[in-house]
Order: sequence, then C-alpha cells, then structure tokens
Amino acid sequence: MTNPNLVETLINSVGKETILTHGEASVRPASVWRAGTNLQCKALARPKSTVEVSEIMKICFANNQTVVPHGGLTNVVGGVKTSLDDVAITLERMNMIEEIDVRNKTVTVQAGVILQDLQKAVAEAGLLFPLDLGAKGSCMIGGNISSNAGGLQALRYGVMRQLVLGLEVVLADGTIISSMNKMMKNNAGYDLKHLFIGSEGTLGIITKAILKLEDAPQSRNTALVALESFDKAIDFLNIAKRTLANTLTSYEIIWQDYYQLMTSSPSTFSAPLPQNYAYYVLIEALGQLPEADTTLFQNLLEQSLENGLIADAALAQSQQELDWFWGIREQVEFVFSVHNPVFLFDVSLPITEMENYIETIKTNLKAVWNDVAFYAFGHMGDGNLHLFVSCGQDDETTRHKVEEIVFMPLQPIGGSITAEHGIGLEKKAWLHLSRSAEEITLMRMLKNTLDPKGILNPNKVV
Repeated sequence: MTNPNLVETLINSVGKETILTHGEASVRPASVWRAGTNLQCKALARPKSTVEVSEIMKICFANNQTVVPHGGLTNVVGGVKTSLDDVAITLERMNMIEEIDVRNKTVTVQAGVILQDLQKAVAEAGLLFPLDLGAKGSCMIGGNISSNAGGLQALRYGVMRQLVLGLEVVLADGTIISSMNKMMKNNAGYDLKHLFIGSEGTLGIITKAILKLEDAPQSRNTALVALESFDKAIDFLNIAKRTLANTLTSYEIIWQDYYQLMTSSPSTFSAPLPQNYAYYVLIEALGQLPEADTTLFQNLLEQSLENGLIADAALAQSQQELDWFWGIREQVEFVFSVHNPVFLFDVSLPITEMENYIETIKTNLKAVWNDVAFYAFGHMGDGNLHLFVSCGQDDETTRHKVEEIVFMPLQPIGGSITAEHGIGLEKKAWLHLSRSAEEITLMRMLKNTLDPKGILNPNKVV
C-alpha cells in the first residue's frame, strides 16, 4: 500500500512549486497526439535539479509509489500513459544547455531541453546536433535518449545511441549514477549508459547528457526524385552512396498513394513532380564544399536521368522549395485530418524486402476491409518505414487484426516491430516477434535488478 499522505510528503520535501496535485495537473495535456485528453495522475512532479529528482524517487521508492517519466509527450506507443495511481515526473524545468564545448565538439544538456532549441543553440556556435525529427519543436532530449530516437539523418549520423557520450541517471531508489563521459573511447568496464538509452524510462530517469556535435554544414543539396520501380530505388541509393560518399544524409522513400494524398486537395502542397510514378525519393546531402558538393549532386541527378535510373527530378533551389519538398514528407498529421481513425506503425526491415512486404500488407488489409486506406513512406536509407492504416474502426479487435497483418510478416524476414517509436504499452504483446525468449528474460532480469519494486514506468516494454 502506498502512503495516503504521499503528495503532502513530496510537497514538504521539495516544495509546492515542484509538486502539482491531481487537480492542478489535470488541466495539462496527456499527449501531443491526443487532442483534448488531459493528464490523469496522483500528482505531477516538476523537479528543477537532479538532486530533486533523487529526493522524489527516494520518497516514491520508500512508499512503493509508481512513477511515470514524462518528456515532450510526443510518444505514440503509450510509453507516457499514466493512471490516477501514478505520480508523473516531468523534466520540463530542467532545460539548461550547460556547456557547448566548441573545440571538443560536445554539448552538455539537461534532459528537459527541447531538441529544436538545442539545434539552434549549437548552430549559433557553428556546429550541428544531427538528430532531426518531425516532433523537434516539442520533444525533449531526455525522451530522445530514453526512446533511442532515429529521425531523418540517421543514414549518415546514426541514431541517438551513436550521439550520446555520457549520461546522468537517477535510479528507482534515488541513487544518482553519473557517467558524464566526453570521450568516444572508454573501455573501463561496462558502458552503463547503454542500459538506459532506449529503455523508455523503465530502468532509470535520465537527467543530463553529454552529446556529440558535428561541424555545421556549408552546403545543402536536396532533390525530389521519381522512380518507376523499387529496384531502381535501391540502385539509385547505392549509386548515391558511392558518388556522394560522406555527404549523403537523407534518403526518404514515398510510395505513390502517400505522395498523391499529400499533393492533392485539401492538402496545401502542390505536386513538384507528376503523381503517376510508383515511387518518390527525397534525397539530401550536407557538405563542407559548396561548389564541389553542388556539382557532384547535380551530376548524380543528370547521369541518373540520362541512363534511365530515375524518371524525373526536381532540385530544391530556395528555402521555399526546401520547405515544400520536406513538407510533403514530414507533415504526417495531415493524414489524421483526412482519415479517422488511423493506426500508425514504425517498422524496420532489410531494404531488399521492403517492396514485397508492403505488397503483402496491402493485399492482406484489402482481404479484410474493402475500403481501407494504406500509406507507406520512410527512411529507406536506414531500413525504416512508417505505415498508416485507416479501416474505419478503432476497437481493440480491429486494432489487433491490423497489428497482426503488419507485424507477423516481419519475423520471417528478420525485421523489427519498431525502429524508432519503442515498445511502450501498445507493442508489448508483439515483442516476441523481434526478440527471443532469452533476450526478453534478460530484459526482465535487468528490470528486476535496477527497479526491484517495479515502480518506474510500470507495465511498459516488458
């Protein structure tokens, strides 16, 4: 049993400004994606330091009180869902960029820093933090780390795991683990930060991080390309990798249905290229040699057009055109304005399996629902696709059937049920398709060791 006076105990420990009661918290949104849904929790803790996080966790641990960590609330798999029995803890007040180390190309940040704010701050110092995703105006660095975010530039820079050098974490019992390492190489025992990256707040609460930075690009070349077959999309990717070498940053594929939806009324985007091609690729290269990079990029497009590898291309020649092309790819919320309800998925699989996988999904969906909308697009360069399905219903039976159609074909081809979004609550039932029984057992052992009372983000992931 938890302490009936727990909220009062928390207030007495860390102050009234840090603890919002149930009533005070209930006016706040529960999720960026669920408009009109307000936060339901016993209390909302808003610590302003790692020490306060530790004090809150010590009290909750002693009282067997469940705690759900919150970041920017952009999670789409139920990873931040709370109940009236939970204390939610948000890192929104821990939003300082503590140091931008220009010479060592690192940045030290508190977990509540908004991704877009970090990008702007390091850009002013002539550097780049390369994680980039659609929710960058809302998501927080702590959430990006705990979900091992991927995004639009993972092809070149890797996912969040590759960008983290050091972490500070508070464990379930309030213990502070500070591993604020600035070095790329450090083989002094277990690299403990990797336990918490991608753990979705189930093993500890990330409070601070040291992240890798890159030189800010001096050139940006972007084009929307049309292709007549998936095989040509694969060949164009491989040629682009060889030709553009280290400057190739993004290679986003769009199936025809999604392109047509995003470039037809009531969408605000017109079509840069005709709508009758089977596939479209948004390709982008960032470099340090403006003239040479532009020449290389344009030559790639011209030669690929001449030899029939690509069918058409539109080169972005202004910021307006950049926003236009990327808007077609990124403004995914438009799908929700046209279809309701919508199930969204985030899967990864070998690139050579993508075409058959999508055709299998289409066929199986249409076999169950005559009137079904299905859209596919994603980060082809790193093997990650996003899928949107609308079949007119959103009850649990329907959801399970759609999930079965989407997830089951992944197991035999070595794919994953989630590339970026994580497991949360919604994908727990399907985890066995992507992880062996032995792996899941080890995950549970880690959970039981680091959180023996099961109070951190309960019932999520495993």
